[in-house]
Amino acid sequence: MSLALAIAAGVAGCGIGDVEMNGKIFDAMGVSPSTMKKAGEARVEARNGLVVPPDTGSLPEPGSGRAPEAEADLAFINDPDRQRNLDRSELARKQAEFCKVAYEDPKARGDNSVDGVSGPAGPCRPSLLTSIKKWNKDDE
Repeated sequence: MSLALAIAAGVAGCGIGDVEMNGKIFDAMGVSPSTMKKAGEARVEARNGLVVPPDTGSLPEPGSGRAPEAEADLAFINDPDRQRNLDRSELARKQAEFCKVAYEDPKARGDNSVDGVSGPAGPCRPSLLTSIKKWNKDDE
């Protein structure tokens, strides 16, 4: 019983405030005592007052603007994600054409000097990584 009380009293003396974390890694994380003292309270600039909205009489009537279909067409035309996918497919097509002429045909004839040929998207020689990429692309 006395042993249990001694252990409880010993553990109770260890608080989080007693442990100091010193070192550059703790400084970078912001948990060392030196950085905690520097931080202090954040200074916030005074904000401007509330802005009253304009008179609703000057707003146009609902539905008087462009049709939503026209907005969707404009968004489709200028879609950067769509353009990026088109660029990728075009690059893959160019790579396939180049590798067919510059790598696969000479390799079929027995020319081993074409192993270092690189096309627009990288080397033509198949490797483990390119095989894995093709395999994963087929799953999608």
